[in-house]
Amino acid sequence: MKTGYLIDMDGVIYRENNLIKGAPEFVSALLATGTPFLFLTNNSAPTPEDLAVRLKHLGIGGISARHFYTSALNTADFLCETDPTCTVFVLGEGGLLTAFHQRGIANDGIRPSYVVVGEGTPTMERLAKAHECIERGARLLATNPDNWCPVGPEKTRPGAGATAAFLEASTGRRAYFLGKPNGYMFHRACRRLKEQALGTPESIVMIGDTMETDIRGAVEAGISGYLVLTGSTQLELVGDYVYQPTRILQSVADLTPEILTGTPSDRLDSPVFSRGESPRDRGGNRHQTDVLSLYKPRPRPAMTK
Repeated sequence: MKTGYLIDMDGVIYRENNLIKGAPEFVSALLATGTPFLFLTNNSAPTPEDLAVRLKHLGIGGISARHFYTSALNTADFLCETDPTCTVFVLGEGGLLTAFHQRGIANDGIRPSYVVVGEGTPTMERLAKAHECIERGARLLATNPDNWCPVGPEKTRPGAGATAAFLEASTGRRAYFLGKPNGYMFHRACRRLKEQALGTPESIVMIGDTMETDIRGAVEAGISGYLVLTGSTQLELVGDYVYQPTRILQSVADLTPEILTGTPSDRLDSPVFSRGESPRDRGGNRHQTDVLSLYKPRPRPAMTK
């Protein structure tokens, strides 16, 4: 059975400007075997061309713009499908502006249909302008719900969700958030992956490092979700979530042999849990992450607020 992959980037392929160990071999295996894949990112700032160049500089070649689907492209797709004659006032960077330009969505600083928030550092003047547009009737749309994003082991930056929250507070209007885990992002990404692969994937897997976006989105889209432990989610926290990953991996390197041989393991055989025992030794049909919620100590809540 041919499997296609949707792959998060930050925390899965690299962290800041450093490749995660085994990521180049993983991507090489995808390319060598003709496995359909698409990098899926909530970051609306870079264009697909920017991302291809970045991976090339990091040491991963053979990747082109068609291998990327960003929240900026997803937002442009959404507006073209739901309101094709709309105009926008944008708080964002090149990737978002380019996506709108390529789809013929005009910028409007007077009476736009939407204020669209993406990644970036807007000035107070731009925020005030966006506030005025919303008060005049523009609807508030954000490329993704991320309040913050990691840029290093001990460093983060504000995300589009934080800017949208500012405008929600100042205008009293609620934003609509696209990007992961929104089902529209997964629907369009799966469709694009199948189109590029000429309809060959019989199943699709999302690989990500974040439970709230990657895994939740996969569960709600009805596809498999593989969690890697090289990014934002720690193993001991997985049991706190109602939804669970299909498999847990130390890194994408765990998948390289499966891609090269074409024989995937079953859903209970997560490499992170392999200690020589068979899946039957780990509790029959129990999901592999059930044990985490049973034995992880939980802090006592405060007695009073």
